[in-house]
Amino acid sequence: SQVKELVSFLSESETNIICVYVAFSPHSEKAKSVILCLLFLLQTDKLQPNKDTVFFRDGVRRIDFVLSYVDEKDGEKKQERRREFEANLEKAGLELETEDKTDSKDQKSYFLKIHAPWDVLATYADVLKIKVPFKVSDIPHGRDIPWEWLSHPFRLPEHVMHPQSDYFTYHFDKTKTDFYLINDKETFFPPSTRNRIVFYILARCPYYKEGRKEKDKTGIKRLLSNGTYTAAFPLHDCRYWKRARNAECESERYNLYKHWARFLCFYKEQPLNLIRKYYGEKIGIYFAWLGFYTEMLFFAAVMGLICFVYGVLSYDDNISSKEICDAEIGGSILMCPLCDKKCTFWTLNSTCLSSWQSHLFDNEGTVFFAIFMGIWVTLFLELWKRRQARLEYEWDLVDFEEEQQQLQIRPEFEIKCTNRRLNKITQEMEPYLPITTKCARYCLSAATVIFWISLIIACIIGVIAYRLAVYASFASVIKDPVRKIQLVGRFITPQLATSVTASCINFVTIMVLNFFYERVAIWITDMEIPKTHLEYENRLTTKMFMFQFVNYYSSCFYVAFFKGKFVNYPGDYSYIKNLLLTQLVIIMAGKQLWGNIQEALLPLMRNWWSSRRGRHHPENHYSRWEQDHVLQNFSQLGLFYEYLEMVIQFGFITLFVASFPLAPLLALFNNILEIRVDAWKFTTQFRRPVAAKARSIGAWQEILNAVAILSVVTNAFIMAFTSDMIPRMVYLYAYSKEGSMKGYVNNSLSVFHISQIDKPNLPDDDDSFDNSTTCRYRDYRYPPGHDKEYTHTMQFWHILAAKMAFIIIMEHVVFVVKFFVAWMIPDIPSDVKARVKRERYLIQEYLHNYEVERLKLQLSATLHVITVRNYCNLHFVHMQKG
Repeated sequence: SQVKELVSFLSESETNIICVYVAFSPHSEKAKSVILCLLFLLQTDKLQPNKDTVFFRDGVRRIDFVLSYVDEKDGEKKQERRREFEANLEKAGLELETEDKTDSKDQKSYFLKIHAPWDVLATYADVLKIKVPFKVSDIPHGRDIPWEWLSHPFRLPEHVMHPQSDYFTYHFDKTKTDFYLINDKETFFPPSTRNRIVFYILARCPYYKEGRKEKDKTGIKRLLSNGTYTAAFPLHDCRYWKRARNAECESERYNLYKHWARFLCFYKEQPLNLIRKYYGEKIGIYFAWLGFYTEMLFFAAVMGLICFVYGVLSYDDNISSKEICDAEIGGSILMCPLCDKKCTFWTLNSTCLSSWQSHLFDNEGTVFFAIFMGIWVTLFLELWKRRQARLEYEWDLVDFEEEQQQLQIRPEFEIKCTNRRLNKITQEMEPYLPITTKCARYCLSAATVIFWISLIIACIIGVIAYRLAVYASFASVIKDPVRKIQLVGRFITPQLATSVTASCINFVTIMVLNFFYERVAIWITDMEIPKTHLEYENRLTTKMFMFQFVNYYSSCFYVAFFKGKFVNYPGDYSYIKNLLLTQLVIIMAGKQLWGNIQEALLPLMRNWWSSRRGRHHPENHYSRWEQDHVLQNFSQLGLFYEYLEMVIQFGFITLFVASFPLAPLLALFNNILEIRVDAWKFTTQFRRPVAAKARSIGAWQEILNAVAILSVVTNAFIMAFTSDMIPRMVYLYAYSKEGSMKGYVNNSLSVFHISQIDKPNLPDDDDSFDNSTTCRYRDYRYPPGHDKEYTHTMQFWHILAAKMAFIIIMEHVVFVVKFFVAWMIPDIPSDVKARVKRERYLIQEYLHNYEVERLKLQLSATLHVITVRNYCNLHFVHMQKG
């Protein structure tokens, strides 16, 4: 292996010199023979054609795209389509080269390599208004950062962070090629731009015969869907674990894997400029957003941890829990059954452990943390706008509305819309969807969305009904679990058995519905026939998030706002309580586990053999296009699911953070892993996606804004109606005689006379209440014998008024601070505004000077022609006279 590594870096003459040295060395003849044979074989292997390359066989023309297909015996129609398609590609100016199936490892796949020459690139760069450099930028970008040396451990090499110089750029114009910095036409357009242009041609190239026009027979997407081609993809520039042997290859994939995709780099900054250069701005903006979101989570996680630590440190000062755990206080309070017949009486001190646990997350610091998160989410969104504006400037997206292929009419729209009308701007006939048809399709779409959302809610209600129906059955089977089931006695209860089975049923139901969500959302969006690709993506994003919002959050909303709020009192129970706690734990844990399996483990297992195959086959036998062909295809909706996962998480840490302050900390750890997992997938598991431009995160920005506003309302209600904070504060300042929390537990419990419970509803175990005449329950009602027996006391209305006042005050305070913070922080940094104006001014100046010089040259050439012509005329006249 050492000799092989050495030979890979030696020329043929150098290897020959070593052979001569070995021949005359004082080693044994056997050793010399082995070494010489090995050197000869390795050198011969090295001189064979290298198939791990991104160039045509001539080693000059770069492979910009690859199409693969299998030549089936009964595929005459497919062969005809391929012939027409490839002929039209050649007419468009593209150059093709085919690799026969006999040269592939599976002996059945053909590979069509595509190269775009300079004329094609220049023509379509002009059409797509691609920005290219025309002068090195002289605007300074560096800023002196105090204590910059502290950030050195987190920094990456300069050539990785800034893989190309900073230039002034302008839209490419084929008639002004001498205006741009074109040193080499073969490398002027980077590979990401080249594959964008080629894909643009492939998506619009027809495959019908000449003289016929069938608009549905157009584009590579339809050829992939009908099986004419099996795959279409641009090539990675090298293997991810090793640099390319060809010096003309950039080896950017290797640099991304080494400095970004490995988990050991989790503390390093992301090479966003290299990501943008290799994958395009659309993927680059996703990782920029994910990295910024993770950075902001650090501050929320620290504050949540402080809140939790405060709960731990104030553990011993929790008077209410001490009274509950006290054998003389909590042990002497007999609590009423939590349901009729099957539930028994119980003592208050049996909830001692849960009381202490509740204090860790429900204390004075929780209120502050809920307000802090309301401000944090505003800071996050506003600072992201500034970060996004800076990226727009640095990535030449300031004047970019949306990518041309995003704004252009979708082929599906042109095919399905047969009506035509005049476009007042372009003065051309274009397809349109009549208003009546549009309204009908939208009504059907809305009805379908409402149906599926109702189906989700119905499933939740069905699980609740299941729990009520089977609870009695479990209770009759498990009447005395402590005595009859010795092994796990006290853990097997009717409540637990019901909750676990119901939660598993609900989890399976949600997973089944999740399977249909994507298909239903795509079907609805296709039915609406959006006009542009951007409109299609935004509509699909909205529908999918709507489905997922109801699916993921409905249980949480139920627990936060409905569970246990309509229980009434003993003897008159309303059975809408204590139903989804275990269900939430199982469903959320199951979702996270299943999501991680889908995202990381399954791709890893699926591609493990392919990766081994790529590593163990020599590069000159296993071609670059074959190595990429076995990788997963990055679909058009690939980024959609990445955004959806993070936005759902964003909802959990903002909508319900008041009930679990450690949620941002868990999200932070998850995101640190998520960045590297996504980077690993993009670098090692996916084919190279076609580069696409995007100046923002699109419709997700508005979704995040809506979630941020809703989070203020939900946290205010959670603090008021789920937390015990308001009742404690009312007792402390209005009802406590000692000005402390002593007596709060007794004050918060009402009295009920056991004799007033109907005999059929009494517990089966009549001895459980030890002949006591009264029991206690959590509420503020008048005791038996009072004139207003079992109606709410004035303290209940005081607490309710305090809750409503808290909601109004908290909402107004947070909203005022949010709007003030949003007003104080401009969306675009002042230095970016100045640089944009400066760059525009310089571009106009350079363009003006270029046009003036060009005009001078034209005038000079014209004058020269006129002078020569006049001289010739005068000379001819003199010759005639002479």
